[in-house]
Order: sequence, then structure tokens, then C-alpha cells
Amino acid sequence: MTDKFRIEVDSIGEYTVPVSAYYGSQTARSLNNFNITGQRIPQQMIKSLGMTKKACAIANNRLGHLDDERFKYIKAACDEVIAGQFDDDFVTDMIQGGAGTSVNMNANEVIANRASQLAGYPLGEYGFIHPNDHINYSQSTNDVYPTAGKLTAIYLIDDLLAEIKLLRHTLLKKAEEFDDVIKLGRTHLQDAVPIRLSQEFHAYASAFSRDFNRIQESFQALRAINLGATAVGTGLNADENFRYLSVSTLSDISGIDVISVVDLVDGTRNVDPLVWAHSSLNTFATSLSKMSSDFRLMASGPKAGLGEIRLPEMQPGSSIMPGKVNPVILEVTNQVCFQVFGNQVTITKAAEAGQLELNVFEPVLFYNLFQSIQILTNVCETLRVNCIDGIEANRERCEELVEISSAPATALAPHIGYKKASELAKEAMRENKKMRELILEKEIMSESELDEVLDLMKMTHPGIPGRRHK
Repeated sequence: MTDKFRIEVDSIGEYTVPVSAYYGSQTARSLNNFNITGQRIPQQMIKSLGMTKKACAIANNRLGHLDDERFKYIKAACDEVIAGQFDDDFVTDMIQGGAGTSVNMNANEVIANRASQLAGYPLGEYGFIHPNDHINYSQSTNDVYPTAGKLTAIYLIDDLLAEIKLLRHTLLKKAEEFDDVIKLGRTHLQDAVPIRLSQEFHAYASAFSRDFNRIQESFQALRAINLGATAVGTGLNADENFRYLSVSTLSDISGIDVISVVDLVDGTRNVDPLVWAHSSLNTFATSLSKMSSDFRLMASGPKAGLGEIRLPEMQPGSSIMPGKVNPVILEVTNQVCFQVFGNQVTITKAAEAGQLELNVFEPVLFYNLFQSIQILTNVCETLRVNCIDGIEANRERCEELVEISSAPATALAPHIGYKKASELAKEAMRENKKMRELILEKEIMSESELDEVLDLMKMTHPGIPGRRHK
């Protein structure tokens, strides 16, 4: 031992560990092996690991497999981990080989060292409380890691669901504000028929309502955990009562009503619930990106584009073009969604590539799942606060585009026939005239009849505006 390091011995041999570290040799080895992303497991995952280890210790104590004295110190150490007192000692990279063994052993070593310290032993002395023999008793990485990962995802998703609700509420407020704004609807990026700006905003809110329900349902399915499965789902080395006692105890500790999977072998080898959970995020990201792209089109210009809405000006848009302002909040939203789409591919491949009794690729799967939840949560907030809250309708521009378009032809068709309406629409475009102007010029309808038929507000409701022309 030197002043800065201590020597620990594991199944491979001796390894140096920082003298003041609460982690041990297996964690130290992982630092050398898996310097991949530079990102440690998130704080919530550390808390979930602490809760999982505490539940297991309680179950082992009640079943007579962990004596009261050791249990007292282990429980106290778990509580300190849950409280965040040892976050700095959880140092493993999120992406790693070993199916999460380094993460599990990081937790085992920190808890064992802290419990031993509380009992009066120095760090690195595992004679009284051992990482494997006591902290990991009745467990395997293969049930601890996915259990803690699912708990973490369930905790993290609450913030995203809250943001989706706020986003939906903001869109509905805007829909109410814009209910009298009639604009030109478009299909194929070509002029279609009039639509109210409020209807478009309400439609985005409707899509997010479905997304909210899908996300909530899919993440509820993550409550089914395989704790007690040990290595391959057979429960080897775990008391037959450990499974249910540890799961019910974890429910009490976490505040999440976790349940044991029906089939432990299935729950250990298959990760399709995680794929489903992320696919709901992927679907939400699709809706979110689509809306952002729509807003960018509607706000394009401001003079030479559609210019139907005005976005809040958040920052100068160019280092060379004075006065230019870009839709930066919408652009970052698109990019976050693109990242989520990529994460879906990674998660799908990781789930598919799992072999036989274990999916060893859960680390990259959880890494991408956690990232998607966190970046979607963050971008929803900035989108709502820095963009949608401040969107204004360019009422004059919306009215102008409707007037100069061929949209009125559709409302005329039931009165003068499709063929005649089509001919008039083409003539109006060719001669750069308004439809109203052309119809009055040709005396096809009287002005009063035309006022009734071309009532723009009525065009945005079901039915046929005006009476049929004879």
C-alpha cells in the first residue's frame, strides 16, 4: 500500500484502488476497461441500486440469511447511498461489457466498504462484510441491473409526462387564442382549403394526448421485474421465498408498485418491454418533430416565406447577415427528435442481439433509454417556454394568402359543378385574379350569393356553405 493507493485481491489477482475510494478492485478495473462515453450512470440509477440492495438485505435478514449485526450496517450504508452521499464513488461508464456487472459490483463494493467502515473496519477490508457474500447474496447482476434500470426509467418518465401535459395545455391555450384566425390549409405543400389556425394547434394537442397515454401505459409495464431470478431465471442460490419478499419490500422502499414477472426465465432473457417503452418515446418524438417542422414552414420568411405565424426572437441568427433571426428552438427540437430516432435503432438492435438466457447489451439499451427520456424532457420545456408561449398569428398575412389562392373553388364546386369550378380556378391563377372577382365579372353568382358561399368561417366547419346554385 502507498499513500495514495491500496491493494485489493479479486479472482483475477491484485489490483490497485485509490486509498480513499469506497469502490473496490472490480470497479477500478472497469475504469481501465470501459472508458467509452465519459458519462457515469445517472444519479437516479444510483438511488435505484441503493433501494434494490436495501430490499434484498431486508429480505435476506428476514429469511435468516443475513445476521442482525451485519444487516444493521448494510442497511445504514444503503440508506446513505439512496440519499446520494456516495454518488462520487459510482464511477463506471454507462456503456460497458459484462451486462452491467461493473455497475452491480460498484454498488456491492461501495455498500460493503461503507458498512464495514461503520462497523469499525478500514476500507478494502472485506472479512466482516463482503461485496459478494453479503451485499450480493441471493442476487446476480442479471436481476439487479435490469431491476434498478427499470426503476430509474419509471422515476425519470414522470418529469417527461409532466412536460407533455404542460405542452398540451399551452397548445390548447393557443388554439383558443387563434380561433378566429383563418388561414390556408395545404396538402402536398400546395394550396388546399381554408382552415382555422386554432384547428391546427388543437390537432397537435390531440396527438400529444395519445402520446401521453402510450408512454404512460408502456412505462407502467416496466413495473414487472425479475428480482430473484439470479443468473438465468432459475433462482439458483436464492431462497424460494426471496423473490416475493424482496419485490414487495422494494415496492415499499421505492414507492413504485413493482411486481414479479410471471416467468423469471422470460424476464431475464427478453427485454421487449424496454423496446416497447422506448417506441412510445419514438412515436412522441415523431409527433414533436412533425409539429416543429410545420411551425418552421409557417414562420418562414419573414417576408419571402409563408409568414403565417411569428416566433419569439431568441438570438441573432447569422454572423454575416444583419438582422436575421432563425427558428433555433424549433431546430433544436428537431435535432433532439432525430437523436431519439437513432436511439430507437440502437435499442431495437440491442434487444434483438441478446443471446440465449441473457441480453448482455442492456447497458447500451438503458443508456439510450435514459438519454431519450432526459433530452425529450429538456427540449419540451424549452420548446414550450421559449417558443410556443410566444407564438403570434400574422392575421393579415393569413387572410391575404387565403384571398389570393384558389381555395374558394372547392366551396363553389357543390353549387356550380366541379368542372366549372376547376376551369375558374385555373383562369384565376392564369390571369392573377381573385376567384370572387372572376365570378362576379362573369355574373355566375350574385354578390349576396357569393358572400354566403364563400363565408370563410363556414368553410372550416362540416357542411356546404350557402345554398346550392340553380
